[in-house]
Amino acid sequence: MKIQWNMLFGIIFALIVAVFAVINVDSVSVNYLFGVGQWPLILVIIISVLLGGLIIGSAGMIRIYSLQRRVKQLEKEKREREEKNSSINKNFEAPTDSK
Repeated sequence: MKIQWNMLFGIIFALIVAVFAVINVDSVSVNYLFGVGQWPLILVIIISVLLGGLIIGSAGMIRIYSLQRRVKQLEKEKREREEKNSSINKNFEAPTDSK
């Protein structure tokens, strides 16, 4: 259900950006580090949104990757501790004498 809500919000956001970009079609001056250029505002808006999405997506991917590595590390640690506990439990088990 969460994926469906995220998809819905993404579509709504894309529609809002598209409408906003289509309304603003005037040419604007864009200052670069090495010069100045004239671009339609619609391209400036769309490129800015795409670059922002790319940056946020990259940050999310890095976070997911680091969390996956942490999960693997914790699973390995859990396995090692379970093996250690089982060997300790075997050593402490006393044989039962039924007399």
